[in-house]
This record gives sequence, C-alpha cells and structure tokens, in this order.
Amino acid sequence: MNFRVSYYSSILLIALALMACSSTPTQQANTKETIVNQTEDAATEARFTQNLNQLLAQIAQSQEIPLASLETGFSDAKAIPSIRKLVLPPSGTFKKNWAAYRKRFIEPIRLKAGKAFWEQNQDYLLRTEQESGVPAEVIVAIIGIETIYGRQTGNFRVKDVLSTLAFSYPDTPNKASREQLFKDQLQELILLCWSEAGGSLPAKNSSQSTNPARFKACLNQNSSYAGAIGLPQFMPSSIRSFAVDGDGDGRIDLKQSPKDAIASVANFMKKHGWQPGMPIYFPIQESEFSNAKALADGEPQLKFTVQELIDKRILTKDQGDLQAGGVEPQSKALIVDLPYLDQDGNDRVRYVAGLNNFLTIVQYNRSYFYAQSVVEFAEALGYKNQSVVPSMATTNSKTSAKELNSTTPAKSKSKKSSSKKRVK
Repeated sequence: MNFRVSYYSSILLIALALMACSSTPTQQANTKETIVNQTEDAATEARFTQNLNQLLAQIAQSQEIPLASLETGFSDAKAIPSIRKLVLPPSGTFKKNWAAYRKRFIEPIRLKAGKAFWEQNQDYLLRTEQESGVPAEVIVAIIGIETIYGRQTGNFRVKDVLSTLAFSYPDTPNKASREQLFKDQLQELILLCWSEAGGSLPAKNSSQSTNPARFKACLNQNSSYAGAIGLPQFMPSSIRSFAVDGDGDGRIDLKQSPKDAIASVANFMKKHGWQPGMPIYFPIQESEFSNAKALADGEPQLKFTVQELIDKRILTKDQGDLQAGGVEPQSKALIVDLPYLDQDGNDRVRYVAGLNNFLTIVQYNRSYFYAQSVVEFAEALGYKNQSVVPSMATTNSKTSAKELNSTTPAKSKSKKSSSKKRVK
C-alpha cells in the first residue's frame, strides 16, 4: 500500500489527462464513464489509505510501537469490496427462520465431526469441564458450529478484513458504531501480533527484539469475513482477554491446537458468568405460547424469576426443575422467541425460557438462534439440560449451592463417562 497519498493523487491526475486527450469523440463518452468510475475507486482507496495511516500513527504513539514497523506490516493492506456486502443486514423482506437455521448447523456432518473431535480430545475435555464447570458437550458444540472443528476458519487476511470494516463499512444506520468497533479490533490485532512477534507493550526500545516476519505473518493470518480467528472464531480482543494455552507449549494457537481452543472456549464462558451445574433453558409448552409472547421483547436481559413464570403458567414446577434439580425459584430468566416458517410457509414462533447460562452463550455470539443451536447440538451429543445440583429442600442440607456447584459437575460427568465414552 502506498503511504504517500499526495504523490499517488498527482500520478492519477496525469494519467486521467492523458487518457482524455487520446480518445476519439465516439470513445470519449464511454471513456468518460470509465474515468469517473476509476476516479471514484481511486478516491476511495486514497481515503482508505489515509485513514489507516492515521490510525497506525495513533497506535504507534500510544503504544510506543515504531511507526515504521506498522507501516511495513500494513504496506500491502487493501480494502475488500466483497466483505462490505457480506456484513450488510438482510433485506426488509427477509424473514428469520429458526427451522432453516437449525437445519444448517445441527446436521449429520457436524454431529459426526463432533463425535470424532470428542473421542480425539476426550480426556482433555473432561479435565476442562471439571476445572471450569462448562459442560464438554457445550464446548464441543460451539467449536463445531463455529468452524466444524477447523474446517471452515475463513480465507480472508485478517488485517484486510478489519481495515475494510474500520474505514469502509457500508452505509447502514449503525455505520459509525460499527466502524469504531472494528478500529478497536484492528488495534487489538496489532497489539496481539506485536506481542506474538516478541515485542513488549508498551514497546519502547523493543523494536530490535521483535521479529518483523512473525509480526507480518500474524497480521496476514486467515479469518472470517468479520475478523474472527481460529477453531473457536475469537476476535482479536477476545484472544487477548480470554484465550489460554491449553496444551502447555508456551504459546496460544487457536488455529492448530484443539486443546488451546477447548480451554479458551471454556475460559470465555466461565469469565462471562457460566453457572456450573445449572441448566441452560426450559421448554415452554405450545399451549402457553400466547402468555410467553407478551414477555418476549427481544432484549437479552434476565427480567423474570422462574417463580414468576410458574405463576403465569408459562412454566410448571417439573419443567422448572425446582423439586429435585436445585434451580431456585428466584433464579432469573428471559423469554426467547424463535420465529420460523412451517411446512406450508406460515409464520410460526417457538418460545423457550432462557436462564443465565443461555445468556452466557449469547455473549459468545449475540443471537438467540445461535445460542439455542448450541444447546440442541450439545443435547444431540448427550448433554442433559438439567441441574445436577440437588435442591436444598430435598437434601435438607445446609451446604451452599456454591459449594455444591464446585463439586457435583465433576462427579456427575465422571460417572457418565464410564458408559459409552460420553458420546451418543
């Protein structure tokens, strides 16, 4: 990429003048249209380059990273027009369809791959579950839905993706906030890659110890069209905040190390409030959908207690898992709506009651469809969507729920693992 915008613009003007002079009158009409298009493209590229340079200068100053190193790393960065199309919101006529979404992700190929991934990493999955409290089935489901265990990790250079979306996001109502989000992610990528290349942060006087080739290779690694990386599809900020070294080799590799991916997913869920031993959602009977509809506002907030939903007949005590499952009446929930089209093309909606752990999955990917597909994928792998913590009333125990949460999941799962290798 050319970092001297004024020089580039001068050459462009000369080229345009020469093209205009050499055209015949008949050709000029066509050439004029071509020239206009080229000018617009050049102007867009010039703005892209200028904005990127400004951000690199800001990062160099704030993080004390040599500007020359950043310019070298981004010298060939480019905007990718196709990415702008991929992030556009659906058209106004588009209808969300839970049935179609579910069919895309909970299907034989992914499930077969999930069972194979489980068998290959069974011991480490069980250990991670015992340490984090996050069920192995949920971890396996997330990685399977995200990338089919590394088969689909994206084929765009991450620096191009983030640069495109930071400075050339499509004209949408949330354009400004989205561009800021990707500017932040671009800075997170730079800090991540600088550290991986051996540089310290702040990076004052550390340029000599940094491997330039390694820095650029990190910037050039593949990602999704939104800039997510590796088996679990972590954004750069999530890699820096939540990714961990699962295999103990001294580095975090979410692209090639299943253990790093497993440990990182579990750590993300734990840090975002996963409650060990608690269910994720409760089904709602179709006869109560009308009552549930009034409470489904689409906001990802735990607004109701389980007891309130029982009082409104949306849940029953056995569905609420209150008698033997240890779910407190004051546990919070939200009503999740899953619209779909039936076989006749009619609009329908399924409702479920999402608990705290449902909302934790939403933090991974802000979509009710995504969270519900993770749960049902996990259930297809044998996950039991119920509490493993005995209720206080049933046990007459003074042991706190917190103490039970810290011990019961491991015992429950180890017992389960003795039969059928935990895979169904």
